[in-house]
Amino acid sequence: MILKPFLREGVMSLPITFISTVSVDGIRNIAPWSCIMPILRPLDLICAASAHKRDTLRNIRDTGEFVINLPGIQLANKVIPTAKPIPPEADEFAFSGLDEKKSELIKAPGIAGCYAWMECKLVTLYEETHYVLIVGQVVRLEICDDVLTPDGTLDLSKAQPLMMTSLRKGMNFCTVHEINHFEPFSAMFEDGNDPLAKKYDC
Repeated sequence: MILKPFLREGVMSLPITFISTVSVDGIRNIAPWSCIMPILRPLDLICAASAHKRDTLRNIRDTGEFVINLPGIQLANKVIPTAKPIPPEADEFAFSGLDEKKSELIKAPGIAGCYAWMECKLVTLYEETHYVLIVGQVVRLEICDDVLTPDGTLDLSKAQPLMMTSLRKGMNFCTVHEINHFEPFSAMFEDGNDPLAKKYDC
């Protein structure tokens, strides 16, 4: 089957995150976000694609701060409430029934009930005709201890990251699971040494 090029989300799963911001007037905002990705390993940069007319983009532009919240499947019912177009002066935490989690390094709050939070500061905006790429630096990354394995890695069975595929008429929510297949980064290199390995020592 050959599909229309713009139906690419129908054949690739996307993460669902919530980006929380606060306006210069102190109004809290939340928006669900799937067009998001880290920028290269092991940089501390992350990129989100936005339409031009978004309260989230305006807040990021004005304050230079935002939080990327990573929800589990239990927050699937909060995607639509946070996506609804409501007046910019309305508090979206209150509207969607979500509680805030105080951030440590920035003013914008995170969302309680998520399993991980990235506090970010704006690095730059790449503005094109139909979209804007928001590049942020992750200045603090926190994960709930309850979703970690004993060796400190993410336990997918506990986190159950919220994801989606896009159908012609809407979103199909899903998650991911382990297939018990692990390969070290070093396997990609002829000498068996990962040149970035030391950056992960902690």
